[in-house]
Amino acid sequence: MNTEKRKRLEAAGMRISTVKEFLDLDDVEMNLIETKLALTRALREKRTRKHVTQHALAERMKTSQSRVALIEAGAPGVSLDLIVRALFTLGVSRKDLARAV
Repeated sequence: MNTEKRKRLEAAGMRISTVKEFLDLDDVEMNLIETKLALTRALREKRTRKHVTQHALAERMKTSQSRVALIEAGAPGVSLDLIVRALFTLGVSRKDLARAV
């Protein structure tokens, strides 16, 4: 957020904070969220770069296209295991996985 916009919002009585402060997250919870977001971003980028549809990835994973969409969206019910499995299905190496995080 730029400085001018921040000043306008604060002058209007708004309090500017981080997601961590707003949700009262500790460092571990924040790291998990950031890791999950980085991995879902990497998944979407890898899938589109390889010209693989969500439907095609779902078939390879033996799941549904809607589940792949939820994985890419970082839905709360999606585990890190499932995100990593999707990345491995696309051929991502452990080294690439580490770089994504």
